[in-house]
Amino acid sequence: MKQPRTVDPYRDLDVIDANAPRFNQAIIGSLALVAFLTGWWPLLAILAAQLVLGLTLGRKWCLPCLAYFELVQPRIGEGPVEDSRPPRFANKVGVAFLGAASLALALGFDILGWTLGLMVAGLALAAAATGICAGCEIYKVLARVRGVELCATCVGGTALSSEE
Repeated sequence: MKQPRTVDPYRDLDVIDANAPRFNQAIIGSLALVAFLTGWWPLLAILAAQLVLGLTLGRKWCLPCLAYFELVQPRIGEGPVEDSRPPRFANKVGVAFLGAASLALALGFDILGWTLGLMVAGLALAAAATGICAGCEIYKVLARVRGVELCATCVGGTALSSEE
């Protein structure tokens, strides 16, 4: 029997089911690869726009998030809950790379554009397969440098410090 959700994916925005970013990375990486294989670069711009919608308007506007939380999670159950800031930062990096790739391709700089697009595809697919997210790891390093504490144990949308 599957356990009920411990956090609401649309209200508890400080945390996220750890499987949701991996699902999103699989979708973004696969579609970026499809864009390269078909030569249809506007797909990279569409992916960037989709990430922007999710980042600015919330998970209800992120199509891979909706697919995960409404179709996949109810069937497999909630995964471990983690701090949402690292995957959010990784999405911002993805927007920058996909946006730059789209701009480069639109301006005729094909090698630069496809290199950036393939970097997103490769890193996103590697993260989906291994759980090691380059953008998330960069965020964690920057957080340590800035003295920002990450959620070591997340329960019910609340970060618990080591003193509790």
